[in-house]
Amino acid sequence: MSKKYVPVSLKNIKTTALSKRKSKVRRDALGIPFSRGNFKNFLNSLPDVLAAKNFREIVDAIIKAKKAKRPVILGMGAHPIKVGLSPVIIRLMGKGVITAVAMNGACIVHDFELSLAGHTSEDVDTELCKGTFGMAKETGKGLNQAINLGVKTGKGIGKAVGDYISGGRFPYKKLSVLSSASRLGIPATVHVALGADIIHMHPEADGASIGEGSLRDFRLLAAVIADLKGGVYINLGSAVIMPEVFLKALTVARNLRHDVKNFTTVNMDFIQHYRCRENVLRRPVISGGKFYALTGHHEIMFPLLAAAVLEKI
Repeated sequence: MSKKYVPVSLKNIKTTALSKRKSKVRRDALGIPFSRGNFKNFLNSLPDVLAAKNFREIVDAIIKAKKAKRPVILGMGAHPIKVGLSPVIIRLMGKGVITAVAMNGACIVHDFELSLAGHTSEDVDTELCKGTFGMAKETGKGLNQAINLGVKTGKGIGKAVGDYISGGRFPYKKLSVLSSASRLGIPATVHVALGADIIHMHPEADGASIGEGSLRDFRLLAAVIADLKGGVYINLGSAVIMPEVFLKALTVARNLRHDVKNFTTVNMDFIQHYRCRENVLRRPVISGGKFYALTGHHEIMFPLLAAAVLEKI
């Protein structure tokens, strides 16, 4: 025979005074409807809770790092370039906000094409069916030539490609993140997975040069990360390569007894992936620091962040 249950009586429930209960949202943290005014007024109108509160704290961390002359490093995938963020990134570099850039191998493809032709990002579906995906002659030949020549003179891929664009006939070189880094003297590193980028399909690709150049850039990034204390690391749109590279570079810096702690990490993407959550956000600051996740479209979230920082400078 099954056990019979009688509904509980709520007559003797103990209640507490609302005034004595701790609440997460208070009246003074509520948002203010934005009507008119400048961007500062818009920022001040945001609620002081959850992501909006985190957004403000990220802005403050970047401003604090800049004032203290600490690094603000942008680690990025190719998508930010494909959605038109190059001018925003370059402006932050020129204003001394972003002090170093680290990118995956796909970034140099879109950076190169934008600076040469003023357009990039092919229709993969269409080109793949025709067997012509990634087969743009200028891109494959030019980038591989830049890497091969640059590595022979002791450069990493970031410096090699940046100098190549900066010194060549590129009508839109002002749109190039790597060329701008070369011009401004900002460390720019490229971290490649062999076979993952379209230029690896071209006959000019030299595995020795690509590998050597990327390894040099890894060691350069490790030197930049070794100086990260009090700074900020932003991962923008890279779910695998840059989170893995960042963690290894951080390990190298700490293994060589650099005091790399008490910094801020930020991950900006559509989805908070495992590697980003663990390798960019949680693990690096266990020994000291803060981390933030901003979820949303790059083409909206990053310009908002950039504008908020520039507003405060």
